[in-house]
Amino acid sequence: MQDFIKQYHNNFKNLIDSIKVTDIQGRDLHFYYGIESTCSLIKSRPNNGNKLIFIGNGGSAAIASHMAIDFWKNGGIKAISFNDGSLLTCVGNDFGYRHIFEKPIEMFAEKGDTLFAISSSGKSENILRGVDAARRQGCNIVSLSGFDSDNPLSVKGNFNFYAPMSEYGPVEVVHQYICHCILDVIMSNRNG
Repeated sequence: MQDFIKQYHNNFKNLIDSIKVTDIQGRDLHFYYGIESTCSLIKSRPNNGNKLIFIGNGGSAAIASHMAIDFWKNGGIKAISFNDGSLLTCVGNDFGYRHIFEKPIEMFAEKGDTLFAISSSGKSENILRGVDAARRQGCNIVSLSGFDSDNPLSVKGNFNFYAPMSEYGPVEVVHQYICHCILDVIMSNRNG
């Protein structure tokens, strides 16, 4: 059992150090620069009345809900997630599951908002459709993905954070770590 624990721990440490960040042109960015650039993007928007929108499925939905609350409560930034059970079942029933984020984004997203699209696989059709809807609305996109390095979500954002592992647990923890890092940097630089 200890060998497994040690390997698990070492794999996670290596995963943190191997997070890949790219911009909208596909250029590789240093992790610190990617975080700083994302923070600058977010900080430039609240004065214009813009908001953050978080979407995700399953464990990523839990991260989306958690981070939307933390960004508005702790960070003082307007933030929402589209993970309400009534919304999901209504839109899923009336339009199909692949539209559960696309439809509310079309209704509520405004030019200059920032969408955080969280998907471990980076292949979830409902997330990809949500990203496309946000882009049509004039939103900025921050993508968080994992699994295959060529997953479609990993190239759709203004800033893309990719965790190179194919296990849900570590990828989800890394996504939450990235979101908390962004928020904590913003909070630590309130006067900057």
